[in-house]
Amino acid sequence: MSDPFPAPVDLDLRLVQCFTVLAEQQHFGRAAEVLHTTQPSLSRQIRRLEQQVGARLLDRSTRGTRLSEAGEAFLPQAKELLRAAVGAMARTRAAAKPSSITIGYARGLIITPAVRTLREHNPAAEVHTRLLAWNDSRAALLEHRVDAVVTRLPLLTDQLRITILHDEPRVLVVSRDHRLAGKDSVTLHDVADEPIPRVRQSDPLLNAYWRLDPRPDGRPAPDGPLVEALEDKHELIAAGQAVAIGPPLDYATGLHPGLTTVPLRGIEPGQVVLATRAGDHNRLVTAFRKHAEALLAAERGDGGGSSHVE
Repeated sequence: MSDPFPAPVDLDLRLVQCFTVLAEQQHFGRAAEVLHTTQPSLSRQIRRLEQQVGARLLDRSTRGTRLSEAGEAFLPQAKELLRAAVGAMARTRAAAKPSSITIGYARGLIITPAVRTLREHNPAAEVHTRLLAWNDSRAALLEHRVDAVVTRLPLLTDQLRITILHDEPRVLVVSRDHRLAGKDSVTLHDVADEPIPRVRQSDPLLNAYWRLDPRPDGRPAPDGPLVEALEDKHELIAAGQAVAIGPPLDYATGLHPGLTTVPLRGIEPGQVVLATRAGDHNRLVTAFRKHAEALLAAERGDGGGSSHVE
């Protein structure tokens, strides 16, 4: 008969986190800076972890630090351990404090009517809001930093429940002195040869969607510079080095003052959605979904209601 209780495991999650950061940086100095520690201290922590798991995780040489074969095998398990620990703590806190919800939103999207109504109907609840980076919605949900997000598609939907709220046009973003600035509207044909930047380490799905790559005729979108962040892309466009396709932001919601937008005809609009964790039956999440469907979906130009994607 098997023992119903697993054997005790002596594994310090702080050491596991040190290992995952070092595996990402592949350099003790850079990893120590990220972890706000010293290289000797980090080296000692990695040796302690190797003792705990019973295997050498890193190959050290004069040319640098690389994962050993055991380290390659341990890395995905280490990341899953950390995700599971974060989720366990978040779920425990939620169970201990069920009258609390954090609602995330992407820049340029208005959630005020639904949030206000949620507070009015649940005066004892703690309702928090959090602005998220344009590519952080899914991670914020799965890491339990937020409980619901009003954001834009495309979004990987596994482990999530998606409610489509309304359509949103996509616009062309150009410098204020661009030849197309001030036009009533433009088409893809007008910018067929204009380079569009790519954001490094962005989800390929997002890069392809916002670059319209490939184009409707099957041709690849012209390659623009590779940038590290959205703000870098805006600087390039403001300098006249590229154009972009984006949501209809204005200067109050994050548009660079050197940029302007032009309506883009002939392409499908984007979609604004409410995303929550699949299987999350928290009463405040359910209530916010109801208010979002009633108040935020009203922005749909076609008069339609919301729909769900599991």
